[in-house]
Parts: sequence; C-alpha cells; structure tokens
Amino acid sequence: MTPDRKTMPPHGMTPAGDPLRTALELAAAGVPVLPLRAGKVPFGNCRPCVRNACGGRPNMKSAGPCQCPDVCHAWAAATTDPRVIDSPSWVRAWRRAVGIGYHPGGAGLTVVDLDSSAAVGWARQSLPPSRTVATTRGEHWIYQGTMRSVNGVREGVDIKSTMAYARWRGHGTGTVTALPDAVRALAVKEPSTAQRAPSAVTVSVLGGDGKCRHRTPAYLERGIAMAEQRITDARSAVHATVYRTFLAVLSTHGRCGCLTDAHTARLFTAAQAKGESARHCAAAWANARTALGM
Repeated sequence: MTPDRKTMPPHGMTPAGDPLRTALELAAAGVPVLPLRAGKVPFGNCRPCVRNACGGRPNMKSAGPCQCPDVCHAWAAATTDPRVIDSPSWVRAWRRAVGIGYHPGGAGLTVVDLDSSAAVGWARQSLPPSRTVATTRGEHWIYQGTMRSVNGVREGVDIKSTMAYARWRGHGTGTVTALPDAVRALAVKEPSTAQRAPSAVTVSVLGGDGKCRHRTPAYLERGIAMAEQRITDARSAVHATVYRTFLAVLSTHGRCGCLTDAHTARLFTAAQAKGESARHCAAAWANARTALGM
C-alpha cells in the first residue's frame, strides 16, 4: 500500500514500544499525530493558551494566530511535521506519554469506535467490513473518507473523524474501504420532541376539508406496503430509516384523514421486527408529525 494522506500507513513499522519513532513513521505516512498522557487524553494547554486565550490553533474551527511550540489544543495539536514532533517540548511530552493519538479527519479517515462486544456484534451485522483494529473493550473500524465526529450515535458506538482524535492501537487487519452511507447516516439526528405517542394515531386534517385526495384506496394500501418493505429491507441505519419512512408516509397520506390505527400498527410492527422498541416507534412518529407541522 503506498502511503498518502488518504490511507492508513503500511504494515511493518516500529512497534508501539517506541512512541516517538512510531509517531514519526505515522506522520511520514500522512497521519497527523499527538502524544497522549495518563488517562489516554491529550496534554493540557500551556499557561498562555489556557481557555484558548491565544486564539487557538490555525487548524481549529475557530482559527487563530497561536504558534505555541508546546503540545496544546488537543486534537488540533496533531501534526505530520517531523520538526514539531521531534522538537524539545514534544520530546518531553513523548517521555511522559502513555500512547499515541491521531486525527482521523486529518488523514482522510473515519473511525467507528465500538466500545463493547454488543457494539461489535451490531457492526458486523450492519456495516460494510473495513480495516479492524482491536481495542481494550471492542474494536475500531477504519473507513476512508471524512465526516463530522459524533459520540453516542448508538449504545457503545462513537464516530471519530474531523475535529476529534483516536488512539493509535496498531495496524489492525483487513483493507480500508470507502466510508459508507450507513456510517454517515448514524450522525443523522431526529428533531428533539417529547418522547410520547400521539393520543390518536389517525392524524387530523391540517388546512384541508378532510376529503381523501387519493383516487382509490389501493393508492394508500400500496403506499403502506412499500413503507413496510422499506423498513424490512433496511440492513443498516434502521432507526434513521424508520423515521424517514414515517416522515414520507405522513407527508403523502397524513393530511387527508385516511390513515388509521391499523395502518400505523403495520408500520410499527415492521419497525419492531427490525429491533426498534415501541417507545422509539412512538417517538419517531411524533417527531415526524412535528417536523411536518401536524
């Protein structure tokens, strides 16, 4: 594998027992690195940079003039510059470091951090395979491509890419594959509303006369059947698929009064067969109604 800023570094590099040498080799492969102190966290800002009084690192979201030579500003300290990595202040940090961190987004990568055996099991069922790195409690799945970082997208699942750091735990196994839509969809958030089911499933008419604008009952039946199938066919991002399907059904059929409890029960049953709880179904339905102003 030819090293560049869009791939993980090749195998056969220095063991992790020499963090400075490993960091330099990672940087040479295009992976921005930083030392991690006790607790597996970045070193704190130096006194002049506390609370970003310096204006921040130039590569932070709030770009600023800081040119501090110390290991400051967490993920934004990550660099591929060997002169910085091997500078006196950084060498002092490496001597105290317990590990190596890296900025996945800076290397054109996304890390799906699976923090439990249950999360790993879910990923094996739901996500396309890619390079896998064993961790203390689970696995890191490495994909090529970047996205925003989000913690807690599912129980035991974090996404680390832009504006975040991950701990370097070795090369892992497998080939890095392109970042799939199934991972991007994990970052989709539903509107925040009260977590309760609507008191009546049949929706009220908003701005209409209550007459069904569909030419035949078969139109509604076909729409419900297609919605059921869409949920049933979901292989990943089930929660997001359920919400979007509910949104589509309500957008098409929700204002003429033709939806009944029986129709909604069919959609809820399909969602629960894919692992969604009754509470999540009710919340997704309520959120979809709110998004449409119902």
